[in-house]
Amino acid sequence: MDGILVINKPAGMTSHDVLNRLRKMYHQKKFGHTGTLDPDATGVLVVLCGKACKVLQFLRDTDKKYIGQIALGFSTTTDDISGEVLERKPVNEDFDFAEVLASFKGELHQKVPATSNKRVNGQKLIDLQRKGKEVPDVYQDVTIYDIQALDDYRFEVSCSSGTYVRSICRDFALKTNNLGCMKSLQRIQVGRFSIEQAQTLEDLEHQEPILYPIEMVLDHFPMIEFEKIQDVYQGKRISLDCEADMVCITENHHPVAIYQRENGSTFRSKRGLW
Repeated sequence: MDGILVINKPAGMTSHDVLNRLRKMYHQKKFGHTGTLDPDATGVLVVLCGKACKVLQFLRDTDKKYIGQIALGFSTTTDDISGEVLERKPVNEDFDFAEVLASFKGELHQKVPATSNKRVNGQKLIDLQRKGKEVPDVYQDVTIYDIQALDDYRFEVSCSSGTYVRSICRDFALKTNNLGCMKSLQRIQVGRFSIEQAQTLEDLEHQEPILYPIEMVLDHFPMIEFEKIQDVYQGKRISLDCEADMVCITENHHPVAIYQRENGSTFRSKRGLW
């Protein structure tokens, strides 16, 4: 089975659990995903199947869209509701929800949750916390393209890859003189793949998987139908007359390899896709 599968991940499963379930279901080892969802989170998990696993390093279309919900009145070790409560404080409701949310729009220097897979000196922050070691404050630059208020402290946010929605929830609380964390999270879009396209694991028990072609996530590369295709299969350097420094070589309009400019018109194989 080769292609891209869009899964609607249920709560209570890790992204790795989903891949293991697919391996057992289809008796195939090669599955990978394009971005982890926490166990309590639900929604879009883009899964690469078979040969599609080879394109992971070339993905660019990885912006995300979420629906998050904020819980006020307490902070936790994980910045979400599954963590241990650190502190409680009476809720201050003297703020305009939509107005405060709007202040997050744009480029953010966001503090990463202590319980995250972000690495410092080769170690994950979550592993440092589990070992009882001091977890340093780590920040990363992200972009919030749009953020809109919904009901019951829920909001929809479109953001760059690497954004932590639980950090938005935590920081929203601090901006409003509160303590808070993320109550729930649903990912409704990854790049061009939306929740409407997603199948549940239960769906796959009695439905055929809907597989999207690899070329869908490679369309930022020029597609070049190369005549001496055996040279490509053999990993040989080839000569191309094109402006782009990286291209997708195709055979019968199907991706075969990614080639990168070495010098002048000479390109070398970056990754075979067959």
